[in-house]
Amino acid sequence: MKIFLICSKHFYDQIPPIKQALEEADHHITLPNSYDDPSREEQHRAQGAAVHAAWKAQMFRQSAEVIEKIDAVFVLNFEKNGIKNYIGGGTFLEMYDAFRLGKKIFLYHAVPEGILHDEILGFDPVILNGDLGRFIQPD
Repeated sequence: MKIFLICSKHFYDQIPPIKQALEEADHHITLPNSYDDPSREEQHRAQGAAVHAAWKAQMFRQSAEVIEKIDAVFVLNFEKNGIKNYIGGGTFLEMYDAFRLGKKIFLYHAVPEGILHDEILGFDPVILNGDLGRFIQPD
């Protein structure tokens, strides 16, 4: 399966073992857009609002192109700043693009509580409850 890993840049340090396990199970992995340089957004933000907005728009277009070519998105949603199972705005939009295109959506942890809870449930994600083995060797 072709899988796009999506998450907050704050979770990038947790990607390597998950990526390795998925690749060992013969999945093809695409990493988040700025995985190679997590500070890139802050560099653009420092250049001013217009530069930052243009960069964000470019990232949204890039994600949309990737999502057209993959089979599933795999959301890594861990705790961030006291928010359990955090899913940020960019990740939510990537999930929506995947849903709109009929792609499978996997969540590493449960759907977070909050204003987008019902919308995320509407995407009908497969929730792994932190058990990567359920994805690699489904029941």
